[in-house]
Amino acid sequence: MTSEDVIPARLRRLWGRSESSRLGRPAVLDVNRVVTASVEIADRDGLGGVTLPKVAKSLGFTGMSLYRYVGSKDELLELMADAALGTPPNIPTDDWRHGLRSWAFEQRAVFHRRPWLTRVPTSGPPSGPNQIAWMEAGLAVLSGTRLDWAHKIGVLSLISGYVAQSVRQYSDLAEGRAEGQGQADAERDYGRALVRLVEPERFPETARLFSSTLFEAPPSDTSDATIADADFTLGLDLILDGVAVRIERSGS
Repeated sequence: MTSEDVIPARLRRLWGRSESSRLGRPAVLDVNRVVTASVEIADRDGLGGVTLPKVAKSLGFTGMSLYRYVGSKDELLELMADAALGTPPNIPTDDWRHGLRSWAFEQRAVFHRRPWLTRVPTSGPPSGPNQIAWMEAGLAVLSGTRLDWAHKIGVLSLISGYVAQSVRQYSDLAEGRAEGQGQADAERDYGRALVRLVEPERFPETARLFSSTLFEAPPSDTSDATIADADFTLGLDLILDGVAVRIERSGS
């Protein structure tokens, strides 16, 4: 048994070590072409637009022929997600908080360019070369702390999950707003409606919230991007504050 034999076929294809690539046989179609075509469709039509028949048609093949290169639709999504994620830029490692903030914002930028990435079902831990590259970048940021491996992975998982959720929520809220309505206007209308519905006797703290000026006093720059940045930064800072406490307890 060779070292390659213990690697599942799915992972060999994910890392570009398929049987055809090892034997060097020229082929009209290969995994890379299938994945590239699939990503192009997702960029144009969203994740829901990616089907094996549509991908095959774009390449001039039948849907069944793709199963020679990808084992299933789920595997295709995994290949697409890793390819579309790309490799991370240089992340500073001299200060863990600054580094994790940069790591999070860089991931967020990728997800904003390709929001369909946040819709790809998670079927397991990071496995592809690009996903591992992002993990490596995050671990390098935390290498100067005394957190153990479990805590380091926990921190990265928490932050990456928060990034994906925030981008997904941003997209959902944008789709749910009336045409031409900005985030600041939507929040103002939300506050004005709820203040008339939330009864202080039943929901005292929530009633105080809607009676405050929070929804009536938007920031000076009310662009959707600025509001989203502020909301994202607030949540990220809360997470990093918790990480700081854990690092301090670890004796770092």
